[in-house]
Amino acid sequence: MFITQEDFKVVASEAALKVITQADDANADNAIQEAVEEIAGYLRPKYDCEKVFSAVGNDRNRQIVMYAADIALYNMIAAQPQRMGSDVRKERYERAIKWLEGVAAGKIVPDLPIATDEATGEANTNGIKWGNGPNRHSW
Repeated sequence: MFITQEDFKVVASEAALKVITQADDANADNAIQEAVEEIAGYLRPKYDCEKVFSAVGNDRNRQIVMYAADIALYNMIAAQPQRMGSDVRKERYERAIKWLEGVAAGKIVPDLPIATDEATGEANTNGIKWGNGPNRHSW
């Protein structure tokens, strides 16, 4: 799994984490998968999400790990009836989404592997190619 229990300790206190993770492991795993997919939705057009989310340990991008943990915790709290600490989680969730929107818009450029076209090996960009085609006139 992309996020470990240790990663959650960076974004939440030990006490808050115990309350949040009282849900069964299946709910926690589901929240993590939802967070990864939500982040991938923003990154997929330009970045190689398979490489981003298959990285382990120190090879992972720390900012992606932090935001994935924030979003997963937000998802876990949203599933709880009392929604303890939801104000802080909501604020961190909104900050994560704002950052992801900046990445998707090209205003923020994280250190992530760029997606490449399998056929040509060229980097996928925004889909617009610049340049002139061959001249087809004979004057």
